[in-house]
Amino acid sequence: MNKYCFGVDLGGTTVKLGLFDPEGTVLDKWEIPTRKEDNGSKILPDIAKAIEDKMTEKNITKELVIGVGIGVPGPVDDNGVIYKAANLGWGVMNINEVLGGLLQLPVKAGNDANVAALGEMWCGGGKGHTDLVLATLGTGVGGGIIVGGKIVTGATGAGGEIGHIHIVDDEPDACGCGKHGCLEQYASATGIVRLATRKLESIKGTPAADSTPLTKALAEGELSAKAVFDAVKEGDAVACEIADQFGMYLGKGLANIAAVVNPDVFVIGGGVSKAGEILCEYIAKHYDKYAFHGCKNAEFKIATLGNDAGIFGAAKLVIG
Repeated sequence: MNKYCFGVDLGGTTVKLGLFDPEGTVLDKWEIPTRKEDNGSKILPDIAKAIEDKMTEKNITKELVIGVGIGVPGPVDDNGVIYKAANLGWGVMNINEVLGGLLQLPVKAGNDANVAALGEMWCGGGKGHTDLVLATLGTGVGGGIIVGGKIVTGATGAGGEIGHIHIVDDEPDACGCGKHGCLEQYASATGIVRLATRKLESIKGTPAADSTPLTKALAEGELSAKAVFDAVKEGDAVACEIADQFGMYLGKGLANIAAVVNPDVFVIGGGVSKAGEILCEYIAKHYDKYAFHGCKNAEFKIATLGNDAGIFGAAKLVIG
């Protein structure tokens, strides 16, 4: 008799859902809008209805469903308690109990970045490894840490918040978290733009500034992490310096993490990872310089599941 499970990736704009078999084959996937009005009170009922509708469509009875996994944007402990999700309007809530009560099915919740790491371990860039760190480089820097095949959650679900490792002492700008000098201020897409802007300001009026395409991109409001790495691939000297600075900050941060959890592999995801393997080269170069000798064998790989990492990892939560 076939068994099934559902993976849910709850985002601020849309909810991604997937129907899986226990081997990790995605049988169907779809999205619904995230309705955040009334302090997000409609979100979990909407998810429950979407799952129940799919079960009806596919003629799947509750006896055939192993459970529902869900990744959410906020710290979630091992019991499924979320302590705050400001962008959803949620305070403290036990997601396992609330969504499980609506569906009358087993539910297991986790932090979205941690769940994505689990997905990459199961069916993505980290497949074949049970000790890995996922670094998602997007608007911010998210992370997920897997040790022995299990998510490192921490006491209040804040394990794996690698973007807020302190990396620079004299940073004048504040991070989104309110602190100064966090890793995500230099290794995220917005962080790379910050590094590029500062570099271009420091060389303004020089032949180097005149020759790099990044000066034009800045003037036209089109400076981006993609523009930097596109220029790197063309051999632009200024872009290569910016990429090297980015690699130094992220390589140092990951070396610090490795000294604690000693992963087999670092998986690099998020929008910045679309730059490809050249990204890993800049990170690995500096990682090797800072890493403890017992951690130097870690590999660097690009994430492969993209936006589906969350639903894969959520399904894996309930499969075990």
